[in-house]
Amino acid sequence: MNKTELVGSISDKTGLSKADSKKALDACVEAIADALKAGDKISLVGFGTFSVSERPARQGINPATKAPISIPAKKVVKFKAGSELEGGIN
Repeated sequence: MNKTELVGSISDKTGLSKADSKKALDACVEAIADALKAGDKISLVGFGTFSVSERPARQGINPATKAPISIPAKKVVKFKAGSELEGGIN
């Protein structure tokens, strides 16, 4: 499912227009992104939890040249599915 299909699904389930559904989805995604950028954790009961984790710097190997390379530390977004979401899939 892509964004257009998701907007259509939201529109069908809520009775909102597609334009209003797109605005609501964009606002939701923006709010989640802003919270993650601020270092907050977002918990949506039954759906899952978004969090930011830090990966330390490490040494890697360039597969083409076999030369060692330095991989810098960085922050990554993690998602842990909630029990209701996992139960609905399995």
